[in-house]
Amino acid sequence: MDIGLSILLWCMLMGAVVGFMAGLLGIGGGLIMVPAMLYLFMHQLQMSVDLAMPMAIATSLSTIIFTSFSATLAHYRLGNLNRFIMVYSGIGIAIGALLGAQLASIIPGDILKKLFAVLVLVLVAYMLLGKRKESQHGVSKPRLSTIGFGTGLLSALMGIGGGAILVPALVWFRVNIKQAIGCASFSGILVAVFASLSFVQSGWSVQHLPEWSFGYVYLPATVGIVIVSVFTANLGAKVSHRLNTVLLKRIFAGFLLLVSLRMLLG
Repeated sequence: MDIGLSILLWCMLMGAVVGFMAGLLGIGGGLIMVPAMLYLFMHQLQMSVDLAMPMAIATSLSTIIFTSFSATLAHYRLGNLNRFIMVYSGIGIAIGALLGAQLASIIPGDILKKLFAVLVLVLVAYMLLGKRKESQHGVSKPRLSTIGFGTGLLSALMGIGGGAILVPALVWFRVNIKQAIGCASFSGILVAVFASLSFVQSGWSVQHLPEWSFGYVYLPATVGIVIVSVFTANLGAKVSHRLNTVLLKRIFAGFLLLVSLRMLLG
């Protein structure tokens, strides 16, 4: 079987799982996609970690463009998009995402892999132990731009949409949780578009990338994940109403803990 076709089929399977988990738990798929694609690229395409890691992150981000757009439309219809938050956090997000993608392109792959694992551990700790608190201060233009920059930078380094970072930060500054989630969906579009473009540019002249690569974005993987995850996300959302998602999130956090430790330990 052609390698590109094999990757496409594997990524369709991955898209089914990622979409379902995203719909079920409201957790972005990048935390699953990056480790899975790193493994696929290194073992199926025989790539070095220095090429496979930025390609896994870039490809993960390229799929988030489509999933975040769909989620943003839904939140727009529900009236959960706050223009003030979107504009001023968006400025920081765009700059941070561009810079984060450039950094991910030049950091050695093994270090980038360990950095990803450490950042996942931080998110897991928040998922398991974090409690909702509020600052005495509300959002302002400088605060939103700073939060956006940090979200864009870390999201581009990790290949995620940024909701796990942005939502707690906005809630801390007393933003309504529904508006925080809605704006995080929009931020996912910005992160994914700006970071993906940056990865395309930085990987455009890199040698030894596989066929069907668009810079660091591997198109068969993007297509395979997107065409399936769109449908399974709806299924996951319907199932979530019947299950104890709090318990499931803790189980998922435990799974991420094992994945991140495995990446740290090689």
